[in-house]
Amino acid sequence: MLSRTADHLFWMSRYMERAENVARMLDVNYRMSLLPQDPQSIERQWRAALDAMGLLGQYEATGGAYQPQEVMRFMVLERNNPSSIYSCLRSARENAHAVRGTLTSELWETTNSTWIAMRSFDETGLDGDGAGEFFEWVKFRSHLSRGVTVGTMLRDEALHFIRLGTFLERADSTARLLDVKFHELSSVEKQDAAAEYYQWSALLRSVSAFEIFRKVYRDSITPTRVADLLILNRGMPRSLSGCMDEVYGLLQGVANQRSSETERRAGELAAELRFGRIEDILQYGLHDWLTQFIERVADLGNRISNDFLVPVS
Repeated sequence: MLSRTADHLFWMSRYMERAENVARMLDVNYRMSLLPQDPQSIERQWRAALDAMGLLGQYEATGGAYQPQEVMRFMVLERNNPSSIYSCLRSARENAHAVRGTLTSELWETTNSTWIAMRSFDETGLDGDGAGEFFEWVKFRSHLSRGVTVGTMLRDEALHFIRLGTFLERADSTARLLDVKFHELSSVEKQDAAAEYYQWSALLRSVSAFEIFRKVYRDSITPTRVADLLILNRGMPRSLSGCMDEVYGLLQGVANQRSSETERRAGELAAELRFGRIEDILQYGLHDWLTQFIERVADLGNRISNDFLVPVS
């Protein structure tokens, strides 16, 4: 496959997945901001979310306040923010258009119609219940895109690069969400059981893991169990272990003469997660471990670009 074609397919799926993950991050933050709390706590939550996405400096340059509506407008509609949902869906559509002949008509129409609908959205839709409904729409369109991809695309290298972009982006986003929310929820003063349960369950729901948690543990929600599920449980679709298993398998499917080291590093990370123990990770320090994981995922992304795609100049 031509490297430029692979590049467009890879980034098409990464941007679609990123739009979904931004919606998930904003949704859980918005829900938590509705709980009774002082203004400083709300500001701290939104600062932490922007920092986790690497956008704190860019947001500060706009002079915006750390309030739900202003941050959500920046992360949903700001055209100069490359990680806003608007920008992600536009970039997904642009990459899809560049390789329209490689995609099935169903996948192209799904991606294109999502972008057309996004163009007509304005910030009034983020008022009241509209914010939650919009985030659900973004997640639904991402789910639809993946379903159409798996259901209509030939099982060849094109599909492998689409899926590779999806799982690499998902691993990065899950790690960032877990890092910011785990630190935030674990560092606050002890609250009543109902508030604590709501906050941890909101985190699980933000990654579609609440029902899975109940099925796996059948017990109360604790920080250690949440971390174990989202990091080490290979059966959890958005867990770090599940994502890296997929990345390693997909790299084997598209391997070329230059990619052996990239494949080795992905396999090493997948093996560490497969045989790791949450007690060891927590003892090492969850924040430090997740920071290292994010760096290793970024390294894999750079190596994939050099091995298969159009290298970033």
